[in-house]
Amino acid sequence: MIETPQKIVCIGLNYRDHAEEQGVALPERPLLFAKWPNTLIGDGDPIRIPSISQNVDYEAELGVVIGRRASRVSADDALDFVRGYVVANDVSGRDLQFSDGQWVRGKSLDTFLPVGDLVPASEVPDPQALPIRAILNGETMQDSNTSNMVFGVADIVAFVSQAITLEPGDLIITGTPAGVGAFRDPKVWMQPGDTITIEIDGVGSITNPVTSA
Repeated sequence: MIETPQKIVCIGLNYRDHAEEQGVALPERPLLFAKWPNTLIGDGDPIRIPSISQNVDYEAELGVVIGRRASRVSADDALDFVRGYVVANDVSGRDLQFSDGQWVRGKSLDTFLPVGDLVPASEVPDPQALPIRAILNGETMQDSNTSNMVFGVADIVAFVSQAITLEPGDLIITGTPAGVGAFRDPKVWMQPGDTITIEIDGVGSITNPVTSA
């Protein structure tokens, strides 16, 4: 489990295959939103579904932990500011997310961001070449590669730092690939009793049970 970050910056619609499954155009620049530290849990901790959300989705994501203060850094230098990487699950209350017209509430419910242990950046030579998967109750639901990102880690860190100074320990989660429950036919929502696993080769895996709040 990582230390509590000051900021959790999230990137939306950042995989080509995820945009394709929605039938939407690729973004021209990174799309930012936020989650709060109340969402953070570790490997093995329960994801607790509250009564206010019935459509709870999984999102396999690569997390980036900042190692030193980054303000207006270039993409060429951005990876020098990365301490390491984590496996993350951007759990989403889709009914709240879509009905609110913005994403913060549906993304920031308690326990809605499981993350794994930090792997030093030196052990991940290329963050844009990592197989990434989500496995729900033993069935692979997402199976992609970080090479499918629209904006890579270096571009994301550089872009965020132009507007928001990143501090050591801050967490950026970099988007999810195709296969989320919201865009399946029929739709697939996590339910109490389920188990969700997120795997990223070279970074690790996390497995979390799903319960009611």
